[in-house]
Amino acid sequence: MKRFVTELTGKTVMTNDGRILGVIDNFVVDTRNGHVQDVLVAAADDVDVRAFRADARGRLLLPFQGMRAIRDVVVMDLS
Repeated sequence: MKRFVTELTGKTVMTNDGRILGVIDNFVVDTRNGHVQDVLVAAADDVDVRAFRADARGRLLLPFQGMRAIRDVVVMDLS
């Protein structure tokens, strides 16, 4: 499935067990090979950012390969 980044930005991100993590803010791309490395997620208020990798602005760094479903929400497999 191919999607534009603009279609994904702002979508709610949840785990495969239904926990809301936040909304997609941006993506991290490896400029050497063009591959998307991580999804930057603005964490929901009740998410403990310390339980995840995060950037300097406190956004969650979730592995792009963990994206499993893209519909009204984005489902991430974090296992």
